[in-house]
Amino acid sequence: MTQTARPGEQMEFAHANSKPATPWKRIFRILRWTTYTFAIVMLVLVFHKAPPPLVETSPQAAARAEEKFERVERAVANGQPATLRMDETELNSYLGSHLALEGKSAPDPAPAGGEQGAPNGAAPTPQEIEQMRSNVRDIKVQLIDDRVKAYVVFDVHGKDMTLQLEGRLAAQNGYLRFEPLGGQIGSLPIPQSALESAVQRMMDSPENRDKLKLPPEISDLRIQNGEVVASYK
Repeated sequence: MTQTARPGEQMEFAHANSKPATPWKRIFRILRWTTYTFAIVMLVLVFHKAPPPLVETSPQAAARAEEKFERVERAVANGQPATLRMDETELNSYLGSHLALEGKSAPDPAPAGGEQGAPNGAAPTPQEIEQMRSNVRDIKVQLIDDRVKAYVVFDVHGKDMTLQLEGRLAAQNGYLRFEPLGGQIGSLPIPQSALESAVQRMMDSPENRDKLKLPPEISDLRIQNGEVVASYK
């Protein structure tokens, strides 16, 4: 025989089931959803392709760069010191006509509009940087006073991502050195400490030492007044 609860008992039962969450549970719920939101925002920033910088290129500038290299090579062959100066337009034009990008087309002469990076904003490891390099689709370089800013588009599982680095170049004991001043993956800035640590590991790793070794005839390399300046002995 089924017994029907009296109205007072029903109210007590409903009140027991609607017991409010404890403060700790409420805090945990807020933290959980905040974490989800933060992770989503980080992913959006990482995968948001940053627009390329406006750099000029031309066949005439590429030809001037070729001629400068030839003059320096002749001077070095004759045992004479020489200095190579290349401006931003000449550098990008030379890269566009000579850089092989894994079978992909070279960068467009005209500027176009428009590893996965760790979602927490950490700098990529040397292995991740090497993977980015092997999947590079486009490179554009800006020369600003004594700094260089590189904009790189690379392919990650069929999706274009961007890496931007800014810093100073120098020659040290026959090797190329890079002092990072800033960087970002997609639209997400890389923390300066993490960036410096990643660049230091990359330059000090045995796998990259030979790649960073300068030709013996180059005694100095730097960015000066918006130009690449290489001194040959």
